[in-house]
Amino acid sequence: MSQIITPDLVDLDLPGTDRVAATRALAERLVAAGRVTDLDGFLADVAAREAQMPTGLEGGIGIPHARSAHVSEPSLAFGRCAAGVDFGAEDGPAHLVFLIAAPDGEGAEHMKILASLARRLIHASFKDGLNQAADPAAAATFITQEIAA
Repeated sequence: MSQIITPDLVDLDLPGTDRVAATRALAERLVAAGRVTDLDGFLADVAAREAQMPTGLEGGIGIPHARSAHVSEPSLAFGRCAAGVDFGAEDGPAHLVFLIAAPDGEGAEHMKILASLARRLIHASFKDGLNQAADPAAAATFITQEIAA
């Protein structure tokens, strides 16, 4: 999983309080990196998944995700949003947003990424590390080290 996230997939000033805009901003990074081939198609898949059940978790976390024919390799984009984004969590908006993109038919990889993130997100030290990351490279390195552990 060492290349699942790179500095260009990190936005430490994710804009807005709208989940659609925040997800689009992260997805645009995946398109620019050549990991998503069709922005609108991928966003439609993410929206369909989000319609099934909100992807907000307690503690200020949002994890929009989808398996999609428009994804060329398993990828993770990360955004930090000071204003917060409503992903449907009962305790309020998400300040840390992870967009998981998995190729259609690669459910095992998708679930592996989700499980790794879920295991780390219960630890305050992981969230603190993300909140303190000084730049995208530091955030990408930190996430890679944590979820590969």
